[in-house]
Amino acid sequence: MSSNEVVDPVSVELTALLARLAELAELPTDPLSDGGAACVDRIAVLEKLRSAVAAAQHTAIVAFGRAQVEAQIELVAEGRLDPEKLGRGIADQIALAAHVSPHVGDRRLGVARALASDLPCTRALLVAGRISEQLAEHVVSVTSHLDPELRALVDKEIAELGLEGMGRKQAEAAVKKLAYEADPQGFTDRARKARQDRRVTLRPAPDTMSVLSGLLPVEQGVACLAALRKYADSLIATGDTDDRTRDQIIADTLVERLTGQVLAEDVNVEVGIVLPLDAITDPDSASPGELVGHGPLPAGIVTDLLRHTGGHRWWRRLFAHPAHGGLVGGDPRRRYFDGFLATLIALRDHGMCRDPFCGAPIRHTDHIKGKRAGGPTSLGNGRGNCVRGNHLKELPGWVTELLHDGFGPHPHTVRTTTPTGHTYTSRAGP
Repeated sequence: MSSNEVVDPVSVELTALLARLAELAELPTDPLSDGGAACVDRIAVLEKLRSAVAAAQHTAIVAFGRAQVEAQIELVAEGRLDPEKLGRGIADQIALAAHVSPHVGDRRLGVARALASDLPCTRALLVAGRISEQLAEHVVSVTSHLDPELRALVDKEIAELGLEGMGRKQAEAAVKKLAYEADPQGFTDRARKARQDRRVTLRPAPDTMSVLSGLLPVEQGVACLAALRKYADSLIATGDTDDRTRDQIIADTLVERLTGQVLAEDVNVEVGIVLPLDAITDPDSASPGELVGHGPLPAGIVTDLLRHTGGHRWWRRLFAHPAHGGLVGGDPRRRYFDGFLATLIALRDHGMCRDPFCGAPIRHTDHIKGKRAGGPTSLGNGRGNCVRGNHLKELPGWVTELLHDGFGPHPHTVRTTTPTGHTYTSRAGP
């Protein structure tokens, strides 16, 4: 949550507009006498408004970025900022204001700058509500390899495509075709370079599920899926499915081949159990377990994991504050543990960076009050951070403070102040 918000005439006008939209959102939803035609018109206008709002935010982002660069140039001239760090922290402040992750802040800043400087026709389509913010971001992405002159040429051609009359996939394909035709070699070189960015990521999904994604060269992705499907079809042909569907067999086979396990469910499990321990003994208990980095698990799922996995099973007693539920201690005894304090901080912070709205995996365990400034190495003075967040607080104008250590009536609370004086708080969840 931010404070110290700067009030200016434009912000006042936008706040009034927001209030009016909130009123419109509560209008009666009963069918109208015209059969709903007016509602369809309203939906269309509101969709255009989404795009115009995005364009207005881009304008503010570009202006803020320019002001911050100018301020940082002065810091460099005064010897207070390393020239190599020029530009750092700008996207992070944008992300905090928008309540999104720093990665998304980076993308929004890049898109806003590209539309303002290189793609005025595409930006005009966005301002008029003729294309969506997602399509504008796609234009920025697929034309990023072009030099300014070619990019400007493609931008003019995009304005004449009639994108507003196309579906999303058709519009994206049309833009990609123009970008390729403008510079085939550059497009090919970019595709070759993209293969260096291959990676595997994991993100949570609803109902205790997760999405494991592999960004792979297309031929490798096709080969992986073909092999999994072929194996599943062979089991189906012999009837050796254990009552699993084709998709279930493919998913299980993926886990088994990646981990070397005989069965997909034989994962090594460590569950952080907040006392009392009824999440283990009572399957109807409302007390959740915690799979670090991926959120709470219902007691019944915890029980299933610990009863049925053929892998290693560990549990750890964790002590919660009786009022706010924040983690204040735990039992260090567990096989193969090391650095228990860091582990306890990671459990308290749910395995995610404590910078507001970040959500990236913890990579550093950081002193809130720096060790050189006398800050203790303790549960209260520690927090989990991503690499970016840990480095960010060393930049001029950034201040991180511990407001509550979690042992009193309030949960562990950290306040971050940005160079513009805006403040954001991060509280450890129960």
